[in-house]
Amino acid sequence: MKRSLAFLGLLCGLAFTTTAAPVPPPEKLLPGDTVFLLTTPDYAKSSAVWDKWPGAMLWNDVSMKPFRDKFVKKFKTDIAEPLEKELGIKFADYTGLAQGQVTFALLTPSFEEDAKAPAFFLLVDARDKSDALKTNLTALKKKWIDAGKQTRTDKIRDVEFSTLIFKSDEVGKIFDKVFPDPNFGNETLEPPKPKKTPTNVELIMGQSGSLFILGNSARDIEKLLAAQAGSGVSTLADNAAYAKSHSALFRDTQGYAWVHLKPLVDGVVKLLARRRQEGGGGPAGLPALDKLFGALGFTTLQDVAINLRDTGDGALFNVNVHVPESGRKGLLKVFSFEAKDANPPPFVPADAIKFSRVRLDMHKAWNTLEQTIVEAFPPAANVIKMFVDVAGKDKDPEFDIRKQLFANLGDDIVHYEKAPRKQTLEDLSSPPALTLISSPKPEQLAGAVKALTAVMPMGGKIKEREFLGRKVYSMNIPTPPRADGKAEPRALSYAASGGYVAFSTDTATLEEFMRAGDSAAKSLRDTPGLADAAQKVGGMSTGFFGYENSAETMRALLEILKKDSGALANLFGNLPMAGRLGMEDGAKQFKDWIDFSLLPSYDKVAKYFYISVFSGSLNADGFSFKAYAPNPPGMRK
Repeated sequence: MKRSLAFLGLLCGLAFTTTAAPVPPPEKLLPGDTVFLLTTPDYAKSSAVWDKWPGAMLWNDVSMKPFRDKFVKKFKTDIAEPLEKELGIKFADYTGLAQGQVTFALLTPSFEEDAKAPAFFLLVDARDKSDALKTNLTALKKKWIDAGKQTRTDKIRDVEFSTLIFKSDEVGKIFDKVFPDPNFGNETLEPPKPKKTPTNVELIMGQSGSLFILGNSARDIEKLLAAQAGSGVSTLADNAAYAKSHSALFRDTQGYAWVHLKPLVDGVVKLLARRRQEGGGGPAGLPALDKLFGALGFTTLQDVAINLRDTGDGALFNVNVHVPESGRKGLLKVFSFEAKDANPPPFVPADAIKFSRVRLDMHKAWNTLEQTIVEAFPPAANVIKMFVDVAGKDKDPEFDIRKQLFANLGDDIVHYEKAPRKQTLEDLSSPPALTLISSPKPEQLAGAVKALTAVMPMGGKIKEREFLGRKVYSMNIPTPPRADGKAEPRALSYAASGGYVAFSTDTATLEEFMRAGDSAAKSLRDTPGLADAAQKVGGMSTGFFGYENSAETMRALLEILKKDSGALANLFGNLPMAGRLGMEDGAKQFKDWIDFSLLPSYDKVAKYFYISVFSGSLNADGFSFKAYAPNPPGMRK
């Protein structure tokens, strides 16, 4: 199934298209039972905008040429050219044909046991390049016939469509040839999988006006053609859930996506319920999966809408998850934060390169989580009660975890990071950082954390010391191995200070926070450009806000990539997918593709990086997430 979808995706590359006569927008073409939509309404216009974005300009910068040329050459020789040979096409013939909308869509799948793959569409509007598209499609059909491939020609609403027919296992053969599996024949690494009976797969493609259409269901293509002709058939525009998202997010945007979650979740729940009734509901003693979906709150999800928009001075990314407040439950209610101040507190230093703050009432969240667990799995009530009854009692018989821990959790979680101190992958993955949890009684909360160590899996021994008159607790924690396979011991330290309990694996960062009240150092909240950028995402009072100094994070990343390219090649070269990409020799083959040592020094590309911000908010309709990256000052005219 995954290979089939990947193969379909590659065929989608044939479809860069155009329109001679106006083509209706996707919502007025696609059937009403569409559950997934990804579209660029005007590809030519959007690509011109994207070409001016910092990421695109960075990729095309002359200083990136050595790195870019090596990657592109390897991609052509190892992937593009073998695929062209297998498929009998030239990708260059289709480059530049997309002028209007480029749309990919999936229709509601069947959740029956023997269901076929869901119907899909790839639509590309070629506009004034319609004749070139027609010529290329005619040539492609001839090549397939000459190569002995099984094809069929049909008319749907007087439009000629060509159908390519092949067996499902043929897709695998093509990919095995282009991306050979280095573990093939070695059953100790990858046991052989049972062979499935090959089934017929049909891909239907044709051109209606300037619109290229690729799909797998003649019945649904007929509906689409009827909509294109204005026959009054029901389309996605008539779907109330989609219409709401369209009016809110999909106007004046470079691209957008929409997922109708409700029919998908309902279908999965029905499938799981049917399997449970047939005796295949999962391991004994665990909750029924179909009921678990409801208890966790997933059945109240409606849809997700995403858009990407150029604001003239930056790029804005929006995500709306629609889940009505009246039906919100389970995990969706656990993580419901409140609309409160989420500004960087004064103690967050100006040299922090990442920051986030969420105003989540942790005491209420714990109570909701406990209720959710019990509803999903009633026997868990006894386990939770036993944990609450014994937790911390071995060190203090009077210890009450509900009063001393849960009741002392506040409604503020703050996290920030600084640049890594050394130019190594290990320091990059574990930079100096601090996480703070607010509390009405922080000293009591810190003491409660100490009391819990006896029941923690690591069973760590707590050490105590004093700093500025306050207790600092520390304990060793498990550490993942470094690139050389060794693991250095690390200690997690925490202390109560300033209305928070602060946690860090970096002693200096923790102590800096504890001294913050006596320091005159600049704060992150005074960073130039931060307040203006925050307004693009709704401000800093929605209850969830974050910031990243991309200039500094990319400075550290580029310097470490260049210096430690060998270690990174070893890391990625040993991943399973590396072999599928022809990197069977691990690090060496990875470097043949992606040679980080060829990256330019940071100062040559610094002008492409600046800051970014994000925020989240909750309302009666659901959750909204926004991220904004203003254009770097060095790129502004």
